[in-house]
Amino acid sequence: MSQQPHIYGLDIETDTSRNALDPAVAPVLTIALSGRSFDEVFIGDEATMLRALDARLATLAPGILATWNGATFDLPFIADRARLLGVELALHLCLDRRLTMDRTTLPGHGGAYRGAWGHHGHLDTFRLYGAPDAPSPWTSLRMIGRLLGLGGPGGPADRTHDLANEALHAHAASDARLARVLAERRSAAALRLVDRLGDQEAQPVAVAVRRLERQARFDRPLRPAGASV
Repeated sequence: MSQQPHIYGLDIETDTSRNALDPAVAPVLTIALSGRSFDEVFIGDEATMLRALDARLATLAPGILATWNGATFDLPFIADRARLLGVELALHLCLDRRLTMDRTTLPGHGGAYRGAWGHHGHLDTFRLYGAPDAPSPWTSLRMIGRLLGLGGPGGPADRTHDLANEALHAHAASDARLARVLAERRSAAALRLVDRLGDQEAQPVAVAVRRLERQARFDRPLRPAGASV
């Protein structure tokens, strides 16, 4: 019997008080990483969190990084924020317009991404369970978890800025754990859906950086005629 692959769940929580879906303005507040023997939550300074996550992933046995909507949200959001903060990560992404996730993309982004983080492949578990045209339970990670008897009772996702710190950390850790367990439950199918990313395809994602640069040029006041440079 072949050994089950190492699967790690990853989830981020962003600042909903500052447009949580736009990495040009909203920081990452919490990052959660879940393995079979650990659940870890990264908090604090955003750049420090990103570096700590990158370092932690480098220590783990090669495996699969499982997300929920990570192809359209978590991974490009992290990549954008890292570029804005000048943080170097071993995260590599490739825009793939053939991925029909039918999910809302981040502002300025053209679609979903295939990804790899260091020696870990990436799997968006929405591709295993999600059904965009199905009733709402099959588009929600937590609803699927409850239907399958996973996770706490919970309710609809709360707004991040309304949660106490402890609840926010538990919220992120629960989602990372759910993404991992859902991938483990269908590990054979998961292996077939892991992103394939060649070295020549890896692209730095800097959409938020370019958007802010364009906005800065647009907002720059015009010099009066005849003014010296």
